Amino acid sequence: MARYYVETYGCTSNRGETQQIERALREGGHRPASSPQDADVAILNTCTVVEKTERNMLRRARELDEQTPADLIVTGCMALAQGEQFADVDAEILHWDDVPEYVLNGECPTITPDTETVLDGVTGILPIARGCMSDCSYCITKQATGRIDSPTVEENVRKARALVHGGAREIRITGQDTGVYGWDINQGESLLPELLSRICAEIDGDFRVRLGMANPGGLHGIAEELATVFAEHDEIYNFLHAPVQSGSDDVLADMRRQHRLEQFREIVATFDRHLEYWTLATDFIVGFPTEDPGDHEASMDLLREIRPEKVNVTRFSKRPGTDAAELKGLGGTVKKERSKAMTDLKMDVVGEAYEAMVGTERTVLLTEDGTADSLVGYDEAHRQVALPNAQLQGLTVGNFVDVEITGHNTVYAMGEPISPPETPTAARADD
Repeated sequence: MARYYVETYGCTSNRGETQQIERALREGGHRPASSPQDADVAILNTCTVVEKTERNMLRRARELDEQTPADLIVTGCMALAQGEQFADVDAEILHWDDVPEYVLNGECPTITPDTETVLDGVTGILPIARGCMSDCSYCITKQATGRIDSPTVEENVRKARALVHGGAREIRITGQDTGVYGWDINQGESLLPELLSRICAEIDGDFRVRLGMANPGGLHGIAEELATVFAEHDEIYNFLHAPVQSGSDDVLADMRRQHRLEQFREIVATFDRHLEYWTLATDFIVGFPTEDPGDHEASMDLLREIRPEKVNVTRFSKRPGTDAAELKGLGGTVKKERSKAMTDLKMDVVGEAYEAMVGTERTVLLTEDGTADSLVGYDEAHRQVALPNAQLQGLTVGNFVDVEITGHNTVYAMGEPISPPETPTAARADD
């Protein structure tokens, strides 16, 4: 479990970006540190309004570089517009959206015994288990968490109910590998479909449920049952995060992933059969030590073929104590070039998905503040939708609202309300 320290400068937009970064890190099991000295990673979200501000940002970046024993990430407006100014700082310059993936490093979320539910505004984060059944050669998480350790379905339903009673309108289910939840207490069979069904059937109130990362190896055996549960319950976002990591079976074997491409494709085909409108999120690690040019091109081909609506691209980074760290790595230039090529393709693929949304009508749950008077939320497939001037129209976080999608900005859509907001229905206190 990484400890992160974040400092944010500038406008409301920057603060909103930091909020999203922190939410993603908390979902991954990471926790805030009280100072940069206590952190495993420090994040500086910069502003670049005037020259004095720029000087202050450079000064603070150098200070954090000295104070933080591990990694420093610089993001925000100055980093993106004037990244060369930070050349003498030992820092990674990243776009806001890329910060969580860099910190998570392509690994599973780190759910440990002290990881509890978190209520962040109207979003409740529910860790359903800790540990996993995988042994990926590049992942350090397993050393911290061990094998799967699952609370009962009843216990997780109780925690989900408490989140809804506490004001959650969105429950984000997380774990190292949600697909193998229950293997340890149910004779090697997943309890995930049962858990999702019971959360939806037994908890009163208006809320949505987003399932967190599930490795294809564990998903494959329950894909039919899980897709059926998704189709039966409107409370569940039609969203599946299944990290494939490579388009080469040879590289997957070297990574010690427990799936192969045929299984991944079968999972996607199963959800295609059951759901007309859904989001596939997946991850790729580029520049794994044994990835040759043909393997990289195979990953690019898979991305073109599957066309997921959300893609995380991570450059391979050696983690101490892992088997992959002992392999002779590829040069930084090679990894950077491959990462850029895949990121460019990713933007084309994702942009195409959001372009196809324009002109459609969606029901959006508003979950967070945006810039100025805008609000941000998610539609039925957990695709992000921003509503400009939403607060001026009487909308608030926690509203369900029907919107027309009027445009997009590659990785999120923009919409306009077409009906009054739905009044929230409170859960019964005696549930």
